[in-house]
Amino acid sequence: MKKTIDIICIGELLIDFIGYELNTPISKTENYGRFLGGSPTNVSIYGSKLGLKTALVASCGNDGLGHFMLEKLNENQVITTCIHKIDDQSSSVIFVSKSNETPEFIPYRQADYHITEAQLPDSLLQQSKIFHTTCFALSKNPARETILKKAKKAYQLGLQTSIDLNYSDKIWPERAEAKEIIKEYLSTNPLMKLSDDDCFRWFNEIKSDDYIFDYFQKQGASTICLTKGKNGVVIFDSKLGIITKKANLVENIKDTTGAGDAFWTGFLYSKLKGKELPECINTAQELAGIKLQNIGELPNNVQLREF
Repeated sequence: MKKTIDIICIGELLIDFIGYELNTPISKTENYGRFLGGSPTNVSIYGSKLGLKTALVASCGNDGLGHFMLEKLNENQVITTCIHKIDDQSSSVIFVSKSNETPEFIPYRQADYHITEAQLPDSLLQQSKIFHTTCFALSKNPARETILKKAKKAYQLGLQTSIDLNYSDKIWPERAEAKEIIKEYLSTNPLMKLSDDDCFRWFNEIKSDDYIFDYFQKQGASTICLTKGKNGVVIFDSKLGIITKKANLVENIKDTTGAGDAFWTGFLYSKLKGKELPECINTAQELAGIKLQNIGELPNNVQLREF
């Protein structure tokens, strides 16, 4: 079957209510803006803005927020045929502080994790190139069982799997359970993205880069991208070894929410274009820099340099 879809994104579809007051905790924030959010949702939109064909597999409430989210996805030309609108569950929302660093957040989850196997038919997998999901999406059933089963099927069909280890104990307090589930997903040899903050929450302590790479490689990931904020990016690849890249200088940072998703979208975009890892990092950093200078989603007509 012809591969007509570049990336299937599976997981959290929700509303981010982002505070207007910069570097102000949620307890002190008085006003919020409404933005479409969720890591897989962001990747699907950002990828579409770069000219990729993306599909989002997700669930939302059959309510005003759900209708808003679907309108925004359709405006951005994301394939939405696998989104389930649920009558008896409200759309999930997250309140987020506006920050130059890692933002504070409070989640209110209902509909987002009600993802079933029927939403991910094998025919969709056969049309696709990359199967992307997140730790957040794997934190609850039925989404967890659906994603694990379909990721293994995707791997059998020759798709490249991908995961953002956006772990938080606010979302998944059972850390031991989380480690077992992620280990199972890593058996599909995914491209893996994680941040220093993710690692601190995952291990509940600071670990060295070498420890992190060794830990996840032994579980099945052969390409591991560790983002380090102002300290740049370090990538481990089983064939190429370790690649280190300094952070780009980004002036006038307006919003960090979604910057990691922009980074990973740029990385996957370059992989789909057949670029080498150093070029993938360059594109990823450039797209993340653009996102840091914009509140909410990426601007339209993003022009990326050729690396």
